[in-house]
Amino acid sequence: MNKLNPRRHLRQRLRRISAIRRGLGVLWPVMAGLAAVAIIFVSGVVGYMWIEGWDFFDSFYMVVITLTTVGYGEVHPLTRPGRILTSIVLLTGVGTFFYLAGAIVQLVIEGHIQNIFGRRWMQRDIEKMMNHTIVCGYGRIGAIVAREIIAEGHDVVVVERSQPLIDELTQKGVPFVAGDATKDDVLLAAGLNNAKSLVSALTDEAANVYVTLTARQLNPDIYIVARSDSPDHSQRLNRAGANQVLFPHLYGGIRMAQSVLRPTVLGFMDLAMRGDIEDLQMEQLTISTESPVAGKDLISSQLRQRFNIIVIGIKKPDGKLLFNPQPQVILEAGDTLILVGGKQNLAAMQREIS
Repeated sequence: MNKLNPRRHLRQRLRRISAIRRGLGVLWPVMAGLAAVAIIFVSGVVGYMWIEGWDFFDSFYMVVITLTTVGYGEVHPLTRPGRILTSIVLLTGVGTFFYLAGAIVQLVIEGHIQNIFGRRWMQRDIEKMMNHTIVCGYGRIGAIVAREIIAEGHDVVVVERSQPLIDELTQKGVPFVAGDATKDDVLLAAGLNNAKSLVSALTDEAANVYVTLTARQLNPDIYIVARSDSPDHSQRLNRAGANQVLFPHLYGGIRMAQSVLRPTVLGFMDLAMRGDIEDLQMEQLTISTESPVAGKDLISSQLRQRFNIIVIGIKKPDGKLLFNPQPQVILEAGDTLILVGGKQNLAAMQREIS
């Protein structure tokens, strides 16, 4: 994880201050009522001590029985200024109590308490996440992306500003940050510094460019996938820092064509990618420098014999892809293996050689 520089640290602090201000804005009527009661109480105690010359306890008790309207008698006989003070304390205190009670009832009825603490708890959970995926935009594309990643058991944080979609995220229990994904503080609130990848699936292509550029500047190591409506515009996203640019409409048309031309092949690929069959799954595995197979060829690694898996491709760190690699190919640190095999076998292989 990258260390925060002073600028990022300041942005996080400002984001927390902004969140506190939003919470205080909702609680303001209650806080104002409590403050008014405290001022009236202190003023009454000081007033009795000064006007009537009473000690603190008698003044305190007189204010209590006056504000609570219990109907007890006066602690000591009151002078005319003392009765005027008692009338002021009684009228202002009772009115303030009614205001405070109404503010509390409104807060509970409208569900603000649950929203405040629920979002605070969710924000704390987001701050604890590591290597999660940020999905910007929960429209038709973003919702599918978030659903598929969650189905694989990975953490997802959605950034969305549409209130109906925010309500949907709340009902589904998906962690989210409400706000504009093009703003730095919103991306940082989604845990950008600790995230592994980011998917910018906004409908506005200019916004996707801005999100990509901002995310790349704040976290140079994050893997960014951006949506584009036209292949002609992909260079903008690539220059902004996107690792991969996808075209949902283009790929959707190609998929529909392949479902007609090669339905069996496409069905096989779907099953393998989703892992719906216990003994069949496609997976990728990156070899680290500490991996026991680093520096060995495919024959010496004995992946097929030990784990009953098939290596159908190897992606080199420079981006070169070797399809159906020969047994003499050397496995190097940084290589990404494209594998086909059973779920349990792939999991065992990942535990042993990753």
